[in-house]
Amino acid sequence: MSTNADKRCRFYLKRRLLTLLLLIYLVWYVAVPRVKVYFSDEGSGKLEFVLNTQNDIFRGGIFPGESTGGPGHLFPDDNFFMRLDWTVSNKSHCIMINPNWPTTNIYIAADGTLDKSSSSGTDLEQLDKCP
Repeated sequence: MSTNADKRCRFYLKRRLLTLLLLIYLVWYVAVPRVKVYFSDEGSGKLEFVLNTQNDIFRGGIFPGESTGGPGHLFPDDNFFMRLDWTVSNKSHCIMINPNWPTTNIYIAADGTLDKSSSSGTDLEQLDKCP
């Protein structure tokens, strides 16, 4: 024989389990370091890019004033790599990224080069030249 109390107890257990799973997902999502790429407002043309995070490849394009990005890995191993290749006005560029939590910012100048000025906001400490 089933009582109303048994049904309520099962409902609350299911609700708590669902809440716990949702919280785990949110913490995992927030804890992952991210990379954010900004293209200058004064840029001309479209910036085509390939973001390769340990062979998880994302291709796209952004216009001047727009941004894009992607997640790194929460627990990167020794083989972890993140590479950004981009092309603007038929000029190709590439950098290797070591993302730091919470966000590594990369600013691309109007001419399509990496903005290395001290006022740009680019996290140069997390960037390396491509091999």
